[in-house]
Amino acid sequence: MRAAGVDAGSAARIVDSPGRGRLVVWDTPGPVGAPTLVLLHGVTLDAELSWSAAIPALAAHFRVLTMDLRGHGNGPPARVPYRLEECADDVAAVVRALDTGPVIAVGYSMGGMVAQAFWRRHRELTAGLVLCASARNVSGSPLEQLTAMMMPFVVGGLTWVPSVFPLTADLVGSRLLGDGLDPEVRRRAMLHMRRTPLVTALAAMQAVCDFSSHRWIGDVDVPSAVLVTRLDRIVPPSRQWRLARGLPGAVVVEVDGDHDVFLEASGSFVRALVRACLAVVTSDDGSRGGTERAS
Repeated sequence: MRAAGVDAGSAARIVDSPGRGRLVVWDTPGPVGAPTLVLLHGVTLDAELSWSAAIPALAAHFRVLTMDLRGHGNGPPARVPYRLEECADDVAAVVRALDTGPVIAVGYSMGGMVAQAFWRRHRELTAGLVLCASARNVSGSPLEQLTAMMMPFVVGGLTWVPSVFPLTADLVGSRLLGDGLDPEVRRRAMLHMRRTPLVTALAAMQAVCDFSSHRWIGDVDVPSAVLVTRLDRIVPPSRQWRLARGLPGAVVVEVDGDHDVFLEASGSFVRALVRACLAVVTSDDGSRGGTERAS
């Protein structure tokens, strides 16, 4: 991370949480009295790669907190097995330490699952949810079920192979990047992925395979929005729509893009993200639900 943080207007804040370790959060001020967002990235990624293009636009309306999830980038060390719930508890520790009051949890892909777990475990700290390119679960098809069954053996085996320890997340994270991505952007993305160990990335993928909110997502009682990436190869749009339909009164914002839309078409992604976040803030006026298409 740059010394100035994820964005030039961000300030690094250090939270030393007993039992959780050192948590680094980048705090970007917004208008006085603005709601607070917490931005949560996907597996193999980090906060700067995922959110730096969006923060200036979001900060026009919100206070913005960003952090690297456990085991990724500057996040605290990960444990095996990796637990999305532990990531959610890290977010809660930051929110309590900074005394922000309830926040809108904004998650991309795996980060969207962490945001769902954050609501379930810390409802008193959750003002809303914005779930991007995410799902209730990813273990429905026979192939997905087989992958979920095999992942514990893969991760467990790799933890006993010393030659694997220096390997990094770009070996699997590169699959998240589309073929049409600009070569220089791809190079930068791979450099960020190399900050996360391969074993951590695989353990986090196992946690994603194990996650399911389909039994309780209908209980969500805060305003929500789902940003659907319409050309997504990694999280099929049909899964994203099932998540949206499971959330009571969720606003849906669609954007034409693959799973790397925040890199490949960052302008469209940022416009869609701002729209989704503003929809959550204004949805208390009774106008919940609906679908929008970002241009």
